Formats: sequence, structure tokens, C-alpha cells
Amino acid sequence: MDSHRFRLRLGYAVLCAAFGAIQPLDAQQRDRAALIAAIDSIVMEPVDSGKVAGISVAVVRGADTLRIKGYGYADLEFEVPTPDDAVYEIGSVTKQFTAAAVLQLQEQGLLSLDDELTKYLPDYPTQGHRITIRRLLDHTSGIKGYTEMPVFWRTMVSRRLPRDSLVALFAAEPFDFAPGEAMIYNNSAYFLLGLVIEKASGQPYEEYIAEHLFKPAGMTRSLYCSKRALIKHRAKGYQFGNQGPTNAPFLDHTWPYAAGSICSTAGDLVAWVRAVHGHGDGGDLLSEDAYRQLITPDTLNDGTRLRYAKGLTVAEIRGRRQIAHGGGIFGYVTDLRYYPDDDLIIAVLINGGSVSPASIAAAIEQLILREWEEPAGRSFAGDLEQFTGTYKGPGRGREFTATVALDSAGLTLKVGNRDAQDLSYVDGLTFSAGTSLYTFVREGREITGLRADQIGGYYILRKTGS
Repeated sequence: MDSHRFRLRLGYAVLCAAFGAIQPLDAQQRDRAALIAAIDSIVMEPVDSGKVAGISVAVVRGADTLRIKGYGYADLEFEVPTPDDAVYEIGSVTKQFTAAAVLQLQEQGLLSLDDELTKYLPDYPTQGHRITIRRLLDHTSGIKGYTEMPVFWRTMVSRRLPRDSLVALFAAEPFDFAPGEAMIYNNSAYFLLGLVIEKASGQPYEEYIAEHLFKPAGMTRSLYCSKRALIKHRAKGYQFGNQGPTNAPFLDHTWPYAAGSICSTAGDLVAWVRAVHGHGDGGDLLSEDAYRQLITPDTLNDGTRLRYAKGLTVAEIRGRRQIAHGGGIFGYVTDLRYYPDDDLIIAVLINGGSVSPASIAAAIEQLILREWEEPAGRSFAGDLEQFTGTYKGPGRGREFTATVALDSAGLTLKVGNRDAQDLSYVDGLTFSAGTSLYTFVREGREITGLRADQIGGYYILRKTGS
């Protein structure tokens, strides 16, 4: 049984058990109490099995706050339970805050998404390319990502140095591709956006987000992270390996910056979603036009529509619209997702573990929205053998290699050293595996390439062997 179907059936079994065990006053109360018990059971499984240190979860449906709660330990050494308002580093969930700040500044006439980067950083070496703010926001600039450079991890990650030293490091590297030709997730782009925000607003990035994002959103426990500051109810970060948990290594927050340096709580992330998205029709933080730009994916130069907007993934998952983003940083992982058609918010924050927050969030989503099984797949009428082979192209910090094979059940796809996944037919030359879409490219009668849309990256691959 694959892990996805196991989670669906586990969620269903937990819900049934909870409904049978609770005897409140009326059906509505029974339903709600059972749902909360089922959520607790899903979250406590990795806690009880020692797979995580601690977890904070927020689940809000419409006006009903089902859960904002801490589980497990904020500090393993002192066995401090996780408080409901525990503060975590949220990593790349920061990017949607940076994107919202850029759109606010555009509303004020202080910048435009179509401005070139050199308008704000005139000395940046563009190597003959035209880099716009828009291309930075949707990871299509082609600039080298500094977190994919071994020299950064060897020489800079734990040191406090001027920010321009990091810019000099990645700016000298060749572009991975011409702007707009592909999409490869890129922390350098959001680092540069932080500098653009400072230049356009006249404020340090951390001051801008505190005044113009946290304060109006009512995010009273959120801040720009600091390893040196004392932060009430901060959850301690851990890494889990073969020998169990260890303290997370030191990371100076000079470096994540506008790509990943916000600290927040589960409750504050709910406040953020409401301030930005309202109840699915946009909140009060951005104008209607700015909000639409925030959640509308851009296109590549060839017209291909992405599933990444501005600091947010925007996709239809199992028939429902999902606006989401994850984050991972030393000692912490986070998943924040919003389902506008159901007005459902799910936030999962973990201070170290071997379980992904996305898997917990997906189990809760499937529990609440009652999606027990994937819809039956369609059948491809042609010859599947034509798609088999090896496909290669630029990836995030390394070559992206996909191997397509055919077995008795159909096509499988293996990315790098990961386990092979079954491919399900969608339409045309497009197949899916989980939330990823894979579209084969035909030139004449031959299959010559593959386009891998993994929501957070769009990779263009050429067939290199059969």
C-alpha cells in the first residue's frame, strides 16, 4: 500500500473511532468534537513515536477555530512542553511576506514589477540579461541560487558579514538560464528583493515588515528572527538523524533575510492568512488588484503557465484550489496552506523531526474535506514505450535527471536517487505523480523532451537515452 493511500485510510479510521467514542449533546457538537479528536490523533502519532520534537498546529474553517495547539516538546533537554503560542523559524514561508511587501510598494508607486533590478541595485552585474522584479518573485530570473553553492556553506553560513559579500558571491556566477526560460526555486532572488524593498521604502527590511505587515495583520508574536535575542516561548530547533535528535547547527540570520528569516506562531500565521486572503476573496492588507497579482501565476517566455505565483504556490490539488508554501531552515520546518473554496486554513510548524509538515497538513486536509480516495485515472490509448528513457536538464544546484520506465502496471518515473513513482495519465502528453505534472515533448514523430512541473519548480529536460 502506498504512503498516500495509507494516510487517507488512517485518517478515515481515526475519524470513525473518534465519532464512536464521544457522546456530546447533539450531532453538531459530536461532529466537531470527533473532528478535533481526529486532528489530535494525526498530530500526536509522530510525537508519540519520537519522530519529531514538537509540533504546533492551527486548523481554522470559516469562523470556527478547530485547533491552535502545541504538541510534544519545545525543549527536549528540559522536557518543556510546546505552548500553544510557541515561536518557530518559518523559513521560506517568509517569501509570501516579502512578495506582499513588494506589491504594497507598487501600490504606493514606489516600484513596479516590471522595473529592472538595476534601477535599485545599479551595480548588479546582469551579464547582458534583463532581470525584472517580476522574474525575481516567481523564481524565473535564472540567477544562481546561493544555497546551491557549496562555498556558501563552507565559508559564510555561520558568520556575520556584510550582505553585499553574499551578493558578490552569487552575482559573479553564470546564469542557470535566461530570465523567463524556466523556473528553478531560488533564494538569491528573494535576498535581492529584500534589498529592493529597503531601497524603495527607505526602511530596513525587518522594520518594514514589522510596521506594514505584522502590525496591520495583528501578528503580535512575529518578528525578524535573531539567534541572539531572547524570544518568549521560542521552540528550540533540532535535527533528527540515525542517532536521534541533536541540536540544530548555528545559522546567522543575515543570510536567510527576505528569503527565510521570519519567526512566527501558528496563531499568527492564521492572522496572516486572514489579512491577505480574507475568506477567499482577499483581505485588508492589499488592494484587490494587488491581491490578484499575488495569487496569479506568471508565464514563461514561451507562454507556459506556472503554478507558482509570488511567494506562493497556487494549484488545483485533488479538485480543490490550494494556495500554499512550505519552509525549511536549520532545526525547523513549516507548512502553511489555504483552501479558498472551503475557507480552510492549516498551519503546521515543527521544531525538528523526520516527518514533513506537509504530510501532516495533507492528512488533516483529507480528514476535513473527506477526500478518501484519489479519482480513478484515465488510460492512455497510444504506445507507452515511446516515453521510456532518460531525460536531463538544469536543476536546483545540480543536473535534474528523470528516468521513465514501463512495467506491467504502466509508466513509472524516477527522479535522481528517489524511489520510482507510478505515472497516471491526465490528457494529451501529460501524466501526473502526486501533485507533479510531467508533459512529454514531441518533435515530429519522436519524443525528445520532458517538462517537469513540480509546482515549486518547472524543469525543461531533453531526452538523452532510451
